Amino acid sequence: MKRLKWILYGCLVVFFTSCGYQFQGGGYINKDVARVAVKVLENKSSETGAGIAFTNALIQEIIQRTDTKVVDESLASVFFKGTIKRITFATLSRSTTESVVDRRVLATIDLKLVNKDGEVIWSVTDFTSYEEYTVSADKITDESNKKEAVDKIAIRSAEKLINKLMINF
Repeated sequence: MKRLKWILYGCLVVFFTSCGYQFQGGGYINKDVARVAVKVLENKSSETGAGIAFTNALIQEIIQRTDTKVVDESLASVFFKGTIKRITFATLSRSTTESVVDRRVLATIDLKLVNKDGEVIWSVTDFTSYEEYTVSADKITDESNKKEAVDKIAIRSAEKLINKLMINF
């Protein structure tokens, strides 16, 4: 049994190394960018704390998926800056004409990668991401559900934006 396990393990190693399969991630966000700073995203939405949530998600994504170091702006060769242009809410379903069951949260973001001279190296405008959440009659639970949905959008947006950035380079 032990020998069969090692043979199977060996076959898997040979398969994954011979077919060109690679795990996603690693590498710099740009061939010349070993260190990057991330400015807190400007929040033009009415959602308190969204700028911090989106900024933290972006930093986490850079740390987890790339070899680029996130550093203070004075030590970085380039930096991210951006704006959360809006966060909107739409009704998805109702139980009655006055009672909402589910909502969709939609966030729209602009993000730029800028060098020290102010030259834009990479940018995306009107990037959107959304998440649904269940509305609760209890205000505290409803606010918690809404915040969780915004946090999920922040994480998903960061994943997609870093992926998009790395593909473009």
